[in-house]
Amino acid sequence: MKDLISVDQLDQEDIDNIFKIAKEYKERFKNGEKKFHDLRGCSVLLVFFENSTRTRTSFELAGKILGADTINISASSSSVKKGETLYDTVKTLEAMNADFIVIRHYMSGAANIVAKSVKSHVINAGDGTYQHPSQALLDAFTIIEKKGALAGLKIAIIGDILHSRVARSDIKLFKKLGGEITVCGPITMLPRHAEVLGADYITTDIEDAIKDKDVVIFLRIQLERQDKPFFSSLREYSIKYGLNQERLNKMKEDAVIMHPGPVNRGIEIQSELVYGDRSLILDQVENGLFVRMAIYKYLKDLED
Repeated sequence: MKDLISVDQLDQEDIDNIFKIAKEYKERFKNGEKKFHDLRGCSVLLVFFENSTRTRTSFELAGKILGADTINISASSSSVKKGETLYDTVKTLEAMNADFIVIRHYMSGAANIVAKSVKSHVINAGDGTYQHPSQALLDAFTIIEKKGALAGLKIAIIGDILHSRVARSDIKLFKKLGGEITVCGPITMLPRHAEVLGADYITTDIEDAIKDKDVVIFLRIQLERQDKPFFSSLREYSIKYGLNQERLNKMKEDAVIMHPGPVNRGIEIQSELVYGDRSLILDQVENGLFVRMAIYKYLKDLED
């Protein structure tokens, strides 16, 4: 496995090894070890054709903590703005001889195109509506850290399923790890053939979706991917599919809530609940650093 493009590539051994490395890094970091040398002498190109705060910063910081040189390339400052094709951009990146290329692109399949064209390790940081494997790994890692295991858990994913690469990756990975998955959203925001996603249950009723669930993941409404209205108003969406205190009270006492971020406060989740006692959102952000460090290390070890 030269690259990490999709969770489909990962078997149980891969997942276990990545989580083991992430756990070791986290423990060492918490014990005061702030700098590692596992990627000393390596270079990392961060190539983001879409805006990002958490993912980009997380991958950059992960590379720096491991001792790599990191270089940022954004679409707004790249030759793409001048009309350069993805292929020409790829060939330019290849000529830089980077050890890792972390790419986010608005086109589904872009990361795979890059991976097939370069010798560098390519990590998919999100491509169109296809995949976001590192997010799925950090979500699973966070759940296991909190619940002890993912097998047997009932998990609901609420919101814009149609446009969400996070939902697609989460469903695939959680199923590999033995979770039972329910997806929920407005009928207009569910894929026409939602069963192909691999979810166990599909519903448009949030009250039904959150009942008896161990974990409930809320997704961001991706307005930038919507060329037409998928619901009448944000207020209506919040009323029908947002998390408020009343709905939280109906959930299991030990149920936790998650969100890949950024959160549209007051729409997907009531503002005061975003960082409440039941929320693992900041845990997701923190664990994102260690899981992405582990991904770098795992791919490097496979090369060696």
